[in-house]
Amino acid sequence: MSDPELVWSLGAELGEGPVWVARDRALWFVDIKRRKIHRFDPGDGERRSWDAPELIGFLLPAEGGGFVAGMQSGLHHFDERSGAFSLIAQVEAERPGNRINDGAVDPSGRLWFGTMDNGEKEASGRFYRFADGEVTDTGLSHFAITHGPAVWPDGRTLYHVDTLAGLIHPSDILADGTLGASRRFAHVPPKEGYPDGPTVDAEGCVWIGLYFGREARRYSPAGEMVDRVRFPVSNITKLAFGGKDLRTVFATTARQGLKPDRLADQPQAGDLFAFRAEVPGIASPLVRL
Repeated sequence: MSDPELVWSLGAELGEGPVWVARDRALWFVDIKRRKIHRFDPGDGERRSWDAPELIGFLLPAEGGGFVAGMQSGLHHFDERSGAFSLIAQVEAERPGNRINDGAVDPSGRLWFGTMDNGEKEASGRFYRFADGEVTDTGLSHFAITHGPAVWPDGRTLYHVDTLAGLIHPSDILADGTLGASRRFAHVPPKEGYPDGPTVDAEGCVWIGLYFGREARRYSPAGEMVDRVRFPVSNITKLAFGGKDLRTVFATTARQGLKPDRLADQPQAGDLFAFRAEVPGIASPLVRL
């Protein structure tokens, strides 16, 4: 693998949710705290940005065009042509201190996503499934910071992250769309950083960014760390495979939580990076609406 290279110097407060969108051959990602949507086209280098009306955790391409955006009040449809948002479904209206954080789509077009305490203290976060127009509680709950999910290539396993506990768990996706019991997959000690957003490559290995860890790690399906990529900044939030061969790995990063002296040592904190991997990723399915 190559070393990470700077792609876009934008100083995101909390860059997150990168996804390669094959239909327009571009990377999309968000800055949660600054309520921004960003698009990067590596073909011509074009960079575009949109404002979101609320805190926005992820943006995933939808069937029929546009995107599903996970925002503080729920799931919204985003039309990049007009910049307009329209509500699809409210989520946790009874928990105004929570927000949607991260999400992924399985091969059947079901959207899996998590909520969390925006103050990152209360264990009020849960994981949900959006399918057939309805949001369903998966039963995974009591997290202060949720990340993921990520879905195995065959669509039968869901990886979800309890960031403050440093734990990555898999659960089986059963035939009826419910989840089996969580199993222990990998643990990251706090001194090494905090596991952030996961993604899965074509060999079923789990890649995860480490917040306060300065690296991204690759774990085998057995939960063994088999590779790592070091970065010039400490807060690596999530990776996404893109490009024509899905071997260009884009990484979002964040400035949040860094004191002035650490920011001075990391002038590229919050920027977008990329490196090349030997094993390609998996194209993101479209959300079925």
